[in-house]
Amino acid sequence: MQEQGLAPYSWSNGPGDTYAVHSHSYDKVLYCLRGSIRFVLPDTPGPEGIIDLEPGDCMILPAGTRHSAFVGPQGVTCLEAQRTPARRPVESGQDQPER
Repeated sequence: MQEQGLAPYSWSNGPGDTYAVHSHSYDKVLYCLRGSIRFVLPDTPGPEGIIDLEPGDCMILPAGTRHSAFVGPQGVTCLEAQRTPARRPVESGQDQPER
């Protein structure tokens, strides 16, 4: 992560901990180090809306993606970093008031 210019930090949660649906203003880069955690993306139908992380798995969750999380029976420890979403350059004439 540091090689990618990110400043990672670790966090842990106990077995069965949950996070209600929420989103972030940044891209969330997450590596699972120990245990397991399930992310549910309520706006993504079907199996694609469920992401299970176990040790060694990585997930990049784009900014603004609504998600909830459920920690597995052994708890979880993750390494996380925040990445500012890429911005598109403004082309000449865009976002200009009409005359």
